[in-house]
This record gives sequence, C-alpha cells and structure tokens, in this order.
Amino acid sequence: MNNTKITRQIKALIFDMDGLIFDSERIVKRSWDIAGEMLSLGPIGSNHIYNTLGFNVVRREQYFKKVFGADFPMEKFNQITRKVFREIADTEGVSIKPGVVALLKFAKENNLRTAVATSSRREHSTKMLQDAGIWPFFDGAVFGDMVTNAKPDPEIYVKAAKAILIPPANCIALEDSPAGIQSSHAAGMYPIMVPDLVQPTEEIKKLYWKKSNTLDDVLTLLKHLDFSASSSKI
Repeated sequence: MNNTKITRQIKALIFDMDGLIFDSERIVKRSWDIAGEMLSLGPIGSNHIYNTLGFNVVRREQYFKKVFGADFPMEKFNQITRKVFREIADTEGVSIKPGVVALLKFAKENNLRTAVATSSRREHSTKMLQDAGIWPFFDGAVFGDMVTNAKPDPEIYVKAAKAILIPPANCIALEDSPAGIQSSHAAGMYPIMVPDLVQPTEEIKKLYWKKSNTLDDVLTLLKHLDFSASSSKI
C-alpha cells in the first residue's frame, strides 16, 4: 500500500500504555517477583510476565489459576503487587519512553486524534498519565476494567476508536505486546509494534503493519507520510 493512500486513511493514533508509553513492565516484573516470594510461589514475574503481556486483571487471573491451580490467591497477589509497584514508582519514578511527547505533539499539530487502549485499570492508568503530564494530550481512553474481553480480543481497540469517533480502519495502533498486536489487527487497524520485553514471533510479524525500535522511529515514519495535505479533512 503506497504512502499517499495511508496518509489519506490515517486519522488517529491509539496507544497502549505499559511498555509503550512508560518503561513500567520492568517494575511490574519486580513487583510480581516480590509478591511471588512472599506467597511462597517463586519469582512469578521472571517466570511468567512474558506470557501475560497485554492481559487485563481478569485474563491474568485465568492464566495464574491455570498455572498454579484454582486456589491461586489472586486478591492477595494484587494487593501486594500494587503496593510494591507504587513504592518503587514513588521512590524511583517511572520513566516515560523516549519519543512519547514528540509523537503526541505531532498528532495534535496534524489533527490526528489520540486515545489510550490499555489493559491496566482506570485508576492506575490515569494517575500515571496525569503524573507524567501527558493526560491532556489524549482525546479518549479505554482501560482494562472497561472491557469484558481482554487483549488479544479486539474489544478494547474497537471501543477506543469509538471513543474518539474514528473508524478502526483509520487508526494506527501502537503496541509493544503480541496480544496487543493481535487485538488491534483483529479490530482492523494499522498495528505498529515497538517491542519492549519481547520480540515478535513469525506469527505476529504477519499481523503488524510496521515494526519500529522506538517511538522516535515511529515519528520519523509518520513524518514521511506528510499529513499536512490531508489534516484539514479530518
């Protein structure tokens, strides 16, 4: 598909959050390891986070109960991990990924609408986005506790597009996880994978439109599309 056609079609950018906007997955991994040790289950983060990237809390519970058994103490695990995550975040901070602000500014300058589609909870997500000072950039958001079906189901991306009044076929989805790529592809978007903890498999490579190493690279890609001619039509 040529760049002119892509430029005419793209009207919005939809962002995942953890591992894409924030370098937060590594803190999640640490908090899971600490919780796992406290619950005598071992380093859960080191052993299992790679299999659950993009999952919301419901899907994650299904995974843990399948691996550890039906009596997995999900409520206690969540209490510990949230407390530990907050302690690490408050002490060390959570880094925003390079290129995030520049990409959001580019979207605004070119009349591209923006949304967040994250599997994390609304309370957790909005605090992180507000603390980073980037919440005002977004025109809409859908969180993990606002959907019935978690990634890789397309529900969250369909709802995110609806929230900003843009058809999925006119959206670029920015994702770091395989589940997110599957979700946004199934929704009918143009997925761009920016890997964080895991690289794409051959199966995932068939689903994304582009792969970029950083969000700075995504910005370079979008600049080459030249939205200036089409922005007034959005």
